[in-house]
Amino acid sequence: MHDDDEFESDEILISKSQLKREAHALQELGEKLVKLSLADFEKVPMDDSLRDAITAARGMKKNGALKRQLQFIGKLMRKIDATPIQAAYDSVTNHYRDDVKQFHQLENWRDRLITEGDKALGDLLEEFPDVDRQHLRQLIRSASKESAQNKPPRSARELFQYLKTLYDQ
Repeated sequence: MHDDDEFESDEILISKSQLKREAHALQELGEKLVKLSLADFEKVPMDDSLRDAITAARGMKKNGALKRQLQFIGKLMRKIDATPIQAAYDSVTNHYRDDVKQFHQLENWRDRLITEGDKALGDLLEEFPDVDRQHLRQLIRSASKESAQNKPPRSARELFQYLKTLYDQ
């Protein structure tokens, strides 16, 4: 009887509410997987039954049928370890955030180079010492001139593309 008491105290009790929260989280992950593009969906590792259920849900348009299918996907996900699926989903969707972040950084550099001139150029040269300075100065001058004359930003676009090549190296 003493051994049974120790076993009961070592058990981790999970409340019914916690189980429901976990079930809803898995069903939400299933909904996110249904909404992924086909190329990104292919990158997520999962067993065939879950893949078939998600593929079936992707083709459904009726709300009632889709809701039942999503519940079924949630049920399938409760039977497996969803950690690798969540990790793969995060990996697939995070690269978009990284691309947007890099795009904003490039825009910021371009705008600083056009407005601040040599000061911003010095900062850029600290980060990228192997830059073609002459070409970069020419692009900055042209973009500044276009901006002052309210012309279309052709040189600003070229400057942006040049900065993009620096980040891609």
